[in-house]
Amino acid sequence: MRRGGPSVLGIVLAGGEGKRLMPLTTDRAKPAVTFGGTYRLVDFVLSNLVNGDILRICVLTQYKSHSLDRHITTTWRMSSLLGNYVTPVPAQQRLGPRWYLGSADAILQSLNLIHDERPEYVAVFGADHVYRMDPRQMLAQHIESGAGVTVAGIRVPRVESSSFGVISPGSDGLTVERFLEKPTDPPGLPDDPETVFASMGNYIFTTKVLIEALQRDAEDENSVHDMGGSLLPQLTERGEAQLYDFSANHVPGETNRDRGYWRDVGTLDAYYDAHMDLIAERPAFNLYNTSWPIYTHSNQLSPARFNAGGMASESIISAGCLIRGQVTRSVLSPGVVVDPGAVVQGAVLHDNVRIGRGAVVRGAVLDKNVEVPPGATIGVNPERDAELYTVSKGGVIALGKGQRVP
Repeated sequence: MRRGGPSVLGIVLAGGEGKRLMPLTTDRAKPAVTFGGTYRLVDFVLSNLVNGDILRICVLTQYKSHSLDRHITTTWRMSSLLGNYVTPVPAQQRLGPRWYLGSADAILQSLNLIHDERPEYVAVFGADHVYRMDPRQMLAQHIESGAGVTVAGIRVPRVESSSFGVISPGSDGLTVERFLEKPTDPPGLPDDPETVFASMGNYIFTTKVLIEALQRDAEDENSVHDMGGSLLPQLTERGEAQLYDFSANHVPGETNRDRGYWRDVGTLDAYYDAHMDLIAERPAFNLYNTSWPIYTHSNQLSPARFNAGGMASESIISAGCLIRGQVTRSVLSPGVVVDPGAVVQGAVLHDNVRIGRGAVVRGAVLDKNVEVPPGATIGVNPERDAELYTVSKGGVIALGKGQRVP
C-alpha cells in the first residue's frame, strides 16, 4: 500500500496443474494461458492488486512454470527504488522434499516471505479468474470489522454450487456461519433460496491470524491443507471469518454491463464462453477500460492488416495479424494469418496460428503455432473432430500448442 497506509503483502496462488483446461495447459501453468488476444490469465489478478496499491506481490508457482515465470519477470517490473516488486516464487521445499500438498500448504512453505516483509495484512488471491476488483474496498471492510479473514463472495445459482466453495452468511449478512467446499445441495440465501455465495478465491488475512491458522492446519493429520477445504472452515468455526460481497465493489470506468463481472475460466467451456463475452457490441466484460487497465506485455508488431478482400466482424484482432479470409465472432492473438477463402467463426486463435486457404474453423480454441492446412475443416464434422481433437462437454474443440492438423 501507499506510504502511510496499512502494510499489505500480496500472495497470488498460481501453482495448480490446470487439468480441466487441457490441452491449453499441456505445456504451461494455467495462469500463463493466453486470454483476450494479448493477456495472460495472471495479468487480471496482478492488475487488480497493483491498481489497488498493493505493490509487493509474490506469485507462488509449481507446475510447468517457465512460461509464467518468464512473463512475470519480463512484464511486471515495479519500482525497486520504492521497494515494490512482483516476483515469482517456485516451490522451495523448505519443509522437506515434497511438493505443495494444497494451497494452504503452499503458504505454509512460503512463510519466510511473510516473516521477511512483516506486513499487517496478507491478501491471498487466486491467479486464474477474469474480473476487475478494487482490493482496497475489501481491505477497508476487513480492517473495520476486526475479522481474522475476509473472503470475497459472489452470488451464483445454487445449481452451480458443486463447482465452488460456498459461503453461508449469518443473520448480520457478514459473519460466515458455514464454509462448504463444493457442496451438492447447500442451503440458499434467505432473500433468494435459489442463489448462494460462491467464494471467489480471494482472501484478506490479518497476518497473526493467518500464521496461527497455518500452524494449526499443519498439525492436523486429517487436513487436506487447502484454503477452501481446510483453512476457511477452521476459521469459520472459530468465528473469525467474514464475507465481502463482491457486488459492493466498484472500480473507476466500469459500465452497467460489466459491473460485478467475474468468471472462473478453469474449463474449456468457461474459457470459451468468457471470450465470447468480450466481443459483443456491449461486451459483458470491457477490455477497454483505461481507468482501471489490465496490464500486459506486448511485442513490437505492426498493426493488423486486411488484404485480398479479408473481413472481420464482431471480433478482436490483435497486432501483427494478416486477414485475407473471413473472420466473425472470434478473438485473434498477435501474428495470426487467415489466408484467402478461409472462414473463421466463433474461434479463439492464439499466437501465430495460420489458417490455410479455403480452410474452415468453427467453435474452436487453437493454441499457438497451430497450422490448419488449405482446405482442412475444424468444427464441421463432429465425429471426425472427436477422433482427432479434444472436445469439451459443451462442444468446444481444442488443439494444443503446435498440434498437427491432418
